[in-house]
Amino acid sequence: MKVLIIDDERSIRNTLKDILEFEGHNVELAQDGKEGFEKASQGSYDVVFCDIKMPGMDGVEVLEKLVESGVDTSIVMISGHGTIDTAVECIKKGAFDFIQKPLDLNRILITLKNATDKTSLIKETKVLKKKVAGIPEIVGESAAIVRIKEMIDRVAATDARVLITGSNGTGKELVARWLHENSNRKSMPFIEVNCAAIPGELIESELFGHEKGAFTSAIKQHKGKFEQADGGTLFLDEIGDMSLAAQAKVLRVLQENKLTRVGSDKDISVKVRVIAATNKNLQEEIQKGNFREDLYHRLSVIIIHVPPLAERKEDIPLLVNHFIKLICAENGMPLRKIDDDAIELLQQHAWTGNIRELRNVTERLLILGGNTITKDDVMAYATPNVC
Repeated sequence: MKVLIIDDERSIRNTLKDILEFEGHNVELAQDGKEGFEKASQGSYDVVFCDIKMPGMDGVEVLEKLVESGVDTSIVMISGHGTIDTAVECIKKGAFDFIQKPLDLNRILITLKNATDKTSLIKETKVLKKKVAGIPEIVGESAAIVRIKEMIDRVAATDARVLITGSNGTGKELVARWLHENSNRKSMPFIEVNCAAIPGELIESELFGHEKGAFTSAIKQHKGKFEQADGGTLFLDEIGDMSLAAQAKVLRVLQENKLTRVGSDKDISVKVRVIAATNKNLQEEIQKGNFREDLYHRLSVIIIHVPPLAERKEDIPLLVNHFIKLICAENGMPLRKIDDDAIELLQQHAWTGNIRELRNVTERLLILGGNTITKDDVMAYATPNVC
């Protein structure tokens, strides 16, 4: 557990530090309100103990500024001149508890445990809210993103098969999820298969299932992804990496809405909407003999191309601020800002890793940069080759 003690009296700071370190906690100190606020707003502490009477910025002002900045840490106020009115005022302003000096060991440890429990609950609640919130939004106002959103609105309600193209990290899976979410199938399963991540000898079993004893490790019957997605949507990511043998079987399912498990001769009817995605040029793969032309035409009733980030750099400010809010909320960090010069420098980057790279860079800047992310932070931590 990480604890910050803010107190202008060295003896109080050191006494509290010794007690808490003896209990196994990681303790940091601040000798006045200004230093305490800077540390508390930048560091991720479980609990802050803050004295009220301090020169310069007093404890109540520290409390108000921390609450205003959105810090999730439980703040415990301590004072040698406290009254009930003072305690009530602090609680109203957002303090977790109020302890009077001289400090009682048992009271400190009980308060610390309760405050830590509260901080943990706040962080867990934020994570749960994020999960309940559902699918991330498609962020951007560029012409390309507007077209994609319009295409989703027009196509989602149909059962038309969709082929999503684009480089790695551009957000193809997100487009597929929104197609499902806006469809009549949204209450049914959305099943994803990364065709590039499954060994060629296992892809057929993964897609179509197998019967017990069909091969050495088939110790029980297994439903494949097509059956799992029955009534819903099956997303075949990186379809260009699928073996020709598996492609032939997928084509059959698309033609007949029937499949046969590995090790069985029984047909099973399925009704699945298939959305596929690829970072390859399938027309070129057809010419090379790596992809079936008839399967391509089955999959590409509607084609949605997701452009690389380098072709829609006007979306970078929106994306960066979106990721800042998201990452700060996920990690219980106070909300940070980024200045215009930093954004401008980020827009000069090549972004070969697209949206995924931008999110990672934003997270790195939040961890290593200051309260406000500056051009210097970007030059140091994000784009060292852009000066």
